[in-house]
Amino acid sequence: MAPEAGPVAPQADARPSRRARLLRTAAALVLIAATCFAVGGSLRGGAGTEMAEAAGRPGGVLLLIAALLANAAGLVLSMLSWRVLVVDGGSTARTSDTARIFFIGVISKFVPGRIWGVLAHIQLGKAVGIAPERMIAAFGLGLVIGMTTGAAAGLLVAPAVFGAGAWVFAPLVLLAAAAVARPGWVGRLVAWTMRLARRPDGAAEGSPRALRLSIGWACASWAVSGLHLWAIVVLLGAPPLLSLPVCVGGFALATVAGSLAFVLPDGWGARELVLLAPLGAVMPLSAATAAVIASRLVCVLSEVAATGAALAWARAAGPLPTPRPALQEGAA
Repeated sequence: MAPEAGPVAPQADARPSRRARLLRTAAALVLIAATCFAVGGSLRGGAGTEMAEAAGRPGGVLLLIAALLANAAGLVLSMLSWRVLVVDGGSTARTSDTARIFFIGVISKFVPGRIWGVLAHIQLGKAVGIAPERMIAAFGLGLVIGMTTGAAAGLLVAPAVFGAGAWVFAPLVLLAAAAVARPGWVGRLVAWTMRLARRPDGAAEGSPRALRLSIGWACASWAVSGLHLWAIVVLLGAPPLLSLPVCVGGFALATVAGSLAFVLPDGWGARELVLLAPLGAVMPLSAATAAVIASRLVCVLSEVAATGAALAWARAAGPLPTPRPALQEGAA
């Protein structure tokens, strides 16, 4: 007969404290308010009028739906690029949970400052068992990879903007190819940054396979998300073949510029200003302005819709499975 197990210590209350619940509610309200402001700002900026006029053109509704789907698909690919970095440390977090974290971080960019996205990732990561150091490292690695691949994709605008002089950008193309072949410098750069911030840098040393996968997903994300702008400019009369590389490269370059202007909510103003130059090379400035305004609204709507879908998916997946308690020593 096995000896009787000793008394089991009472489990600590896993429910968050009253202060934590209040902070979580306040953060949710701030995100909701910022999102509403972003949508309302796009509509007040004339995007609603431009979208309504575009929808009235032949095939307009289908092209606008395609634009929304293209940007949403690009966001999903971007999430996969980031998730590879998160689970590289051995995390078993579910895809639905990491998607929830990523997309909440996406809409947090409507609040000025990058720090809110980092804090959201850290707090939400803790809830699914991901160490803060891993979340910080994944955020930093994802930011470097996203901006590097975005800048490389932005080179697609060179032939349309610079014509025969575009060959001067060839060394940058070779540099981007070298970064894919030897991605270790990305991890070293983030590790060095974390050491400056006096953070443990071991989590920043992503494996070469994970870094290459992340770079591949990021490149695919830029290629797909830029198609939303292409659908809009074709609807507004731009030549389809000439405008395709301009839209893909221009949107990537403008998004990177908006990310650098981190004091502006979602790079408002900076992204539009950078995007006008390449679009002006393939269509009249008035039409390019309308396309830029419509693109902003399409991006905001698709980001909000994708975030809602991610939250619904995570909720449908249910709570994390509770680990089975270990048997007391001596118990059968």
